[in-house]
Amino acid sequence: MSDDDILARTIWRSPAGEPLSCREKIKVLTQNLQEIRELAQEALEDAVLMGADEAQFRDVVRALLDGLVNPYKKG
Repeated sequence: MSDDDILARTIWRSPAGEPLSCREKIKVLTQNLQEIRELAQEALEDAVLMGADEAQFRDVVRALLDGLVNPYKKG
């Protein structure tokens, strides 16, 4: 399954688990992830071409994602 298929089949949900219904919100979420994927792909290619270890690069990207902070978190 391609990344585009994954994004097309993704049902975006609210924190309560309800599906988002606003088409514009879904469109923005999908576009943002497509842009992130493209940038990450380019960065991976650069890393490999420069001789970096692919597994380490992937670990660093995962750590970056895990470190993202939700500035809107309640509580």
